Amino acid sequence: MENNTHKLVVIVASVREGRFGPVVGSWLAEQAHLHGGFDVEVVDLADVEIPLSLPAASPKYAGDDYPRPAGMRHLTTALESADAFVVVTPEYNHSYPASLKAAIDWHFTQWTAKPVAFVSYGGAAGGRHAVLHLENVLTELHAVTIRDGLAFPNYFTAWQDGRPLDPDTPGYAKTLLDQLAWWAGALKSAREAAPYPA
Repeated sequence: MENNTHKLVVIVASVREGRFGPVVGSWLAEQAHLHGGFDVEVVDLADVEIPLSLPAASPKYAGDDYPRPAGMRHLTTALESADAFVVVTPEYNHSYPASLKAAIDWHFTQWTAKPVAFVSYGGAAGGRHAVLHLENVLTELHAVTIRDGLAFPNYFTAWQDGRPLDPDTPGYAKTLLDQLAWWAGALKSAREAAPYPA
């Protein structure tokens, strides 16, 4: 990774059969590559072993000794090494998928003092209810949520051939990525200067 780029992990949250998330995640990763400020990795939760049953201890206090399944190792390593995240999520019943909540809850320090942006999709609301819930949850883990996200209402009519039909969308994505890059740099410098007092 070059010194002027930040490690960005794009998380595809849905594991539902026939999901649209990989299409959105792939497009967002492409925009991040074009932006030039990021070294991009896409993590698809459908490829990760994420049990719903958690160990008794909290990952906040257990640290490196937290007993995660071997199938989660790649996810944990990606989260640990990330300078920033983009969460790509649908909206299920006015919230986000259980797969994403489990992935979040298996970790703690990996999110701390790092910026998180959101790209959502759904019906009329475009996944905005899911994002509101995520902002609340990730704030509890001391992550910094980015104001300017992307939402795709009625995504099933708003995309064609793997791309959004609205020609202004790449510009909105650039705003998101500009803010994310700024926060990634600022928070990385702060973490390097002094431990975060969580």
